[in-house]
Amino acid sequence: MSIRKVAFVPGEYYHIYNRGNGKNQIFHDEEDYMFFITLFHLLNRSSNTRVSELIDFGFYAQINEPLVAIGAYVLMPNHFHILITQTEKGDISKFMQKISTAYVMYYNKKYKRTGSLFEGKFKSQHLDTDNYLKYIFSYIHLNPIKLIDKNWKENGLKDFKKSVVYLNNYKYSSYLDYIKKGTRSQEIILNTKAFPNYFLKPTDFQKEIFEWLKFKE
Repeated sequence: MSIRKVAFVPGEYYHIYNRGNGKNQIFHDEEDYMFFITLFHLLNRSSNTRVSELIDFGFYAQINEPLVAIGAYVLMPNHFHILITQTEKGDISKFMQKISTAYVMYYNKKYKRTGSLFEGKFKSQHLDTDNYLKYIFSYIHLNPIKLIDKNWKENGLKDFKKSVVYLNNYKYSSYLDYIKKGTRSQEIILNTKAFPNYFLKPTDFQKEIFEWLKFKE
């Protein structure tokens, strides 16, 4: 994944996403998902960190002078979504390049393969309205529902309760860090202060999610 020639602006919000080359799976087991999630934290810095060092760190040290602030994320079997904003001295493109390079190195070594893993450069959408930005919080966190009800957005939910239970047990997104604050080490990835405070309490966030689910029920 090469660096994009895009002028990301500090203080503006972006929806970043990419998928596997040819829509192929890029996460196969829990180790893959958790390695990628760990990269969000460990590589959010201007200095370089070798992939061989990553296993020694984990979600403990606070990052000084991060490149970006992350407001939400989700990993799906063949793609990912991130809600992000660039810090004053940061660089979204550099952050995404570091993430991609580290994960491709890990993935190719683990699965004994070569070649591109992602479908070209990452894609970005500028979230230029308040409604659009607020919607993306729900859009990102509702992605896992497609794994148990592929066409729920078009046809409505088959089972509301089952969908909620599934979201409450899906570990590879920031959903649980909003509804169960302070219960996961992964929460350190998020910098919610860099985003509008749409959800004053976990129940406010959950209510927003439920309204979208019921709208399509």
